[in-house]
Amino acid sequence: MNRRNAMKIAAGAMIGGGAGLISLTQAFKPEPLPEKPAQKLEPGENATNWQYAQLDPTESGQIAYHQYSVGSCMYATFYGVASQIAAKLGEPYASFPFDMMKYGHGGVGGFGTLCGALNGGAALIGLFVSDKKTRDSMINDLFQWYENSQLPVFKPKKAVMNYTPASSVSHSTLCHASTANWGKASGFKIDSDERKERCRRLTGEVAAKVTTSLNAFFNHNYVTVYQNNENAGTCLTCHGEKGKLNNISGQMNCNSCHTKSLAHEVFGDIHYKYME
Repeated sequence: MNRRNAMKIAAGAMIGGGAGLISLTQAFKPEPLPEKPAQKLEPGENATNWQYAQLDPTESGQIAYHQYSVGSCMYATFYGVASQIAAKLGEPYASFPFDMMKYGHGGVGGFGTLCGALNGGAALIGLFVSDKKTRDSMINDLFQWYENSQLPVFKPKKAVMNYTPASSVSHSTLCHASTANWGKASGFKIDSDERKERCRRLTGEVAAKVTTSLNAFFNHNYVTVYQNNENAGTCLTCHGEKGKLNNISGQMNCNSCHTKSLAHEVFGDIHYKYME
């Protein structure tokens, strides 16, 4: 059967009614990517020469929460962890240029891209984990946790603002999408003090999460959690490196920016079936 005949069949199914169309699209649906099993990650030899020290995640979160007003989300997340190691181990951490992390505010210079708290968290993992695959797996876990969890739930010991933010699922690692989704859930504007308190607590949350992950990793107890992304995996079946289109590289939730058109829903799988 060629592509033209396939389109004729699809058109006939549309005329015949929704049930026939649904059956047809299911018949042409490509095989999904195989699921990846959970994997235990081991430290191995650290080529970065930056030593990690076991920390209290709660303390990391509290420090990050209060440092938010100093340098915003990325700086505060990084400082919440690295400053404690500097206090324990001294140099070279004591001379670390923490101010360099201030660029990450508002999704990098206010540009609305990667959430600064995640940027700081990924920087911490990058500092201590030298193996690329291991590092990427840990960052993937952190980012998918952020995408899929109701956040923030972090509670500061001494709150800057007498307000407990509503929690929401960001469905995205992007600052502008994450804050917009929270705004829909809470009813507050992006420039409100309430939104700032939400991001302040989210920063504490991420710092605590990264500390928990690094503690487990260097205690030889780290097992991957989010090795599969159902949303991205569906798209990557066709658009990823193993698909015919091979035009997308990524793991983030696609639906934060992209939605399927009616034409894609109806003809996408059929068209893909007969692509060269």
